Amino acid sequence: MADEIDTNAFREKLLARARELEELSRISAEARGAVELDQASVGRVSRIDAIQQQAMALANERSRASELGRIKAALQRIEDGEYGYCIKCGEAIAEKRLVFDPSLATCVDCAA
Repeated sequence: MADEIDTNAFREKLLARARELEELSRISAEARGAVELDQASVGRVSRIDAIQQQAMALANERSRASELGRIKAALQRIEDGEYGYCIKCGEAIAEKRLVFDPSLATCVDCAA
């Protein structure tokens, strides 16, 4: 099964998603920065809103970092010739599952 899949197409898809995530991270860097607590320049409600915005930006960054980690691991599996096989049981991962998310490392049974 995994020998039949086009790993080059999956590699390109993974690399494109990694570039997209890195760009989103670059764009949102300012939103993750420290919130100014100077009461003279910002009201209390505005500070609370800014803190909430920062918390959401930080959560999004953690999510992006996690996905980037999965992408890097998938790219390594491609290089190692292990892509398309479940890292838990060694069985082939359904191609439709990889099309849905090329960074997946487990088959449906092991993911449950």
